[in-house]
Amino acid sequence: MNKNDVNIESSFKAGSSMKALNNISQRPPVNIQFNDIGYTVTSYRRGERKILHNVSGEFRSGELSCILGPSGAGKSTLLNILTGYFNNGFNGSIKVNGNTRDLNTFRKLSCYIMHDDLLQPRLTTFESMQIAADLKLGTERSKEEKKLIITEILQTLRLWKQRHTMCERLSGGEAKRLAVALELVNNPPVIFLDEPTSGLDVVAVRQLIILLQLLSRQSRTIICTIHQPSASMFELFDNAYVICEGRCCYQGSSSLLVPFLAEANYLCPSSHNPADFVIETLAEDHEAVEKTSALCQNGKLFRRNNSTTPFTGCTDKQRLDGTVKNKHTDDVKRKELKFSASFLTQFCILITRMCIQSKRNKIVWIIQLVQYLGCSFFIGGIFFMIGNEGSVAFFNFNFYLVVIVFLSYTYTFRPILLLPMEIRIIRREYFNRWYGLKAYYAALTCSTIPPAIIFGMMFIIITYVMTGQLLEWDRFILFAIIGLLTGFCSEGLGIAIGSIFNSSNGAIIGPAIVLPLFVLCCYGIGFGNHIEPRMKILMSLSYLRYGFTGLSLPLFQNRTKMHCSEDICLYGEPTRILREMGMANDTYYMQVIGLLIFTVLFRTIAYFSLRQRLSNAYSSKIISALRKCLKN
Repeated sequence: MNKNDVNIESSFKAGSSMKALNNISQRPPVNIQFNDIGYTVTSYRRGERKILHNVSGEFRSGELSCILGPSGAGKSTLLNILTGYFNNGFNGSIKVNGNTRDLNTFRKLSCYIMHDDLLQPRLTTFESMQIAADLKLGTERSKEEKKLIITEILQTLRLWKQRHTMCERLSGGEAKRLAVALELVNNPPVIFLDEPTSGLDVVAVRQLIILLQLLSRQSRTIICTIHQPSASMFELFDNAYVICEGRCCYQGSSSLLVPFLAEANYLCPSSHNPADFVIETLAEDHEAVEKTSALCQNGKLFRRNNSTTPFTGCTDKQRLDGTVKNKHTDDVKRKELKFSASFLTQFCILITRMCIQSKRNKIVWIIQLVQYLGCSFFIGGIFFMIGNEGSVAFFNFNFYLVVIVFLSYTYTFRPILLLPMEIRIIRREYFNRWYGLKAYYAALTCSTIPPAIIFGMMFIIITYVMTGQLLEWDRFILFAIIGLLTGFCSEGLGIAIGSIFNSSNGAIIGPAIVLPLFVLCCYGIGFGNHIEPRMKILMSLSYLRYGFTGLSLPLFQNRTKMHCSEDICLYGEPTRILREMGMANDTYYMQVIGLLIFTVLFRTIAYFSLRQRLSNAYSSKIISALRKCLKN
């Protein structure tokens, strides 16, 4: 162990007592056994493809284990099944401490740090830890105890000096350690990591693995997938699980891999990295895969040094028959499955976090301000002082249509473009049970209301005054209510699209949905008395039509004849122009009710779509079918 490693270990031991963290609860050691796990995917072009071929294995508490293999071997698939991220579509059994895994209980006791893990932006390291502690510990611990826990973890993972650094400014190694630190807050006994060393330099990789090894010594089960570890890094793992072509080719102590390969007549040169050698051998020789898989019985036989078997008395070659039990199994079953924080507490914490992040994102506020002011004065200039001019009465309706277009596209496309990126960040938090979806969705909805009202009213006031509409408070208020409701409804549509599709697909689907709705909104202009009954039914399916009618009625109903600067004003009479627009028999309150119904509908669709996408990104047949259609 070199000098840096000694410094890391001494630094860890200096704060490794972690008394406050360990006092949270007596977390039981967790041993994971799996037998005959098979997984098949169906591709539209390739048909069925077997990813895992009935593999077996075991990962024990107090050990740092790695799943090793070439690209496409099935490492991440196996990890996703063990974590519960893939909760259907596979065969075989998974046991925890000898008992059949209860997924809800297991997710309460484990955490999953994904390969493309992203941290919440515009928060400092300490703020991120504080939010994680508030959500994961709830009210069972005081603020002082939570602060002590955070301090212990940050000092243990050597992040104390970066406690005031914004997350997006952390280095790769620091960001990885922070991702681990966030999950240590509630002292989970099982930690899964998908390729935690990717993108890190050699020094950062070794430091991270040493820290994970030392964390595992505190009775934690730590499992991570590794693509191609160096020789020195491979030595740090207690248990190696080698997989290739969906088959287990070795399981046991990393130090026993070379003797195992020698038994299969594959001699590793003394100067060669054992991890590189086994990957190269298996990737280039299908016979080697079959031979080694048969030798270890596809993971049912494993080899361990006695020194690396801290909790069970298993021999070096033991069949996994599910008999390894733990006295804490019953305690695990009785663990409370509810969230530590109540719905109200989760909501308050999440909306506070969103407000802090929004407040610090000054560039977005500046862009929005320029956008709304620029468009307001531009539109107001085009339709300048036409509000009471009878000779150009139809121009008023053009103005209302422009308002509808601006509000619908502005409010729709922001969540379409931004929500998919946010989903990537919150997937880890939601899967690791930081909070419930209801609390997050409520916070997301409420956090968008203040800026929507501020910028929406700015646009409405400027355009309303510049276009010379009637300066009567009751008419203006009714006009503003419809404008804001149209914006909120459009935002709900955007959230629904953004929760189903990624940003690129959503940017295509969004206009494809809004454009037909806009066409139905405009239908009947100039011949409103002759709109066909079937078209009226179709028009009622466009929420933009309710917005268009709702903007028109307050300014043209119960109004005296418009001013006419020419000798003849064909549409100077407000009631006549409403007939031509097909709005004579409409009422304002029906437009409000229509917009409210569509708002609830869109946001309900968005909620269930978001729940499906967060619970399992691959389980929805509908979404998979839509993706196939888009690809074709």
